[in-house]
Amino acid sequence: MTIEVIEPVVDPRSARQVARDTRKNEEMARRRLSSKGATIAALAIAIFWTIPTFGLFVTSWRPAADSQTTGWWTVFTNPAFTTENYRLALTSGGTTLTLGESFLNSLAIAIPVVFFALAVASLMAYAFAWIDFKGKNLLFIAVFAMQIVPIQMALIPLLSLFSRGLTINGVQIFPGLELRDIEHSFATVWIAHTIFAMPLAVFLLHNFISEIPSEVIEAAKVDGAGHGQMFFRIVLPLATPALASFAVLEFIWVWNDLLVATIFAPPSSLPMTQSLAGLSGTWGNQWYLQAAGTFLTILTPLIVFFALQRFFVRGLMAGATKG
Repeated sequence: MTIEVIEPVVDPRSARQVARDTRKNEEMARRRLSSKGATIAALAIAIFWTIPTFGLFVTSWRPAADSQTTGWWTVFTNPAFTTENYRLALTSGGTTLTLGESFLNSLAIAIPVVFFALAVASLMAYAFAWIDFKGKNLLFIAVFAMQIVPIQMALIPLLSLFSRGLTINGVQIFPGLELRDIEHSFATVWIAHTIFAMPLAVFLLHNFISEIPSEVIEAAKVDGAGHGQMFFRIVLPLATPALASFAVLEFIWVWNDLLVATIFAPPSSLPMTQSLAGLSGTWGNQWYLQAAGTFLTILTPLIVFFALQRFFVRGLMAGATKG
């Protein structure tokens, strides 16, 4: 019996030649996958999209007299700025709330909703991905299909549930909220937003969690780990990008929401969007106050997005391409 010895193939190129060829291949790939026309068009769209926001930002810092007599672009020839616009905007309000109090209400609504939605949706996504039970696929399709149901269809049933409670076979599962409780509570708007977030949240998180290698889950089972240990010690750390991407989406959606807040939020818990809409008529032609108030509503979502943007694309693409 003869043994054939295979000699390793030695690359005759030097390290410098390899690096040069690699750069050449990367440049060729970059040219094939991109075009100057598309790049120029994208830059033009970005510039035109940003100009109104930049004008709003400049107007929010200009003195009242300058804003009412000249355009925001004159700031380049006659720069003048003040913080009085933001002070007046935050202290302005109707009979119940100032804009500053509504800003705190928006935080009190958006932040808990994000945590509630992530907690419930991540548990559901883990169950759909790694727990076998009867009717799992059919139930997952039903949850996913709820994305096409308009929110307006659920407003009356939810209002009825909040006022009368939920009773099953004579047993009261969810007691109705009395008027004095609703007037000083965020519970109704928390529950409504969390329910409306479930279809998309479960879909995105399920598709990411199901990508975890089965060997990791099987190894944890062999070591005696239960579903609780696997969920908290394995799944949650690995699913951080998906959790962060959905947190950004949900925070922005809840922060900018007007319909759900108008229907379910009590007068003492109205968010910033509702108060800003009510103050628009009061301010009249005081563009500097409207600009300051509007930019305050933009600032917080921007901070959240830029803080979590390194997770956003990765988590969103994982949830949108699999399943």
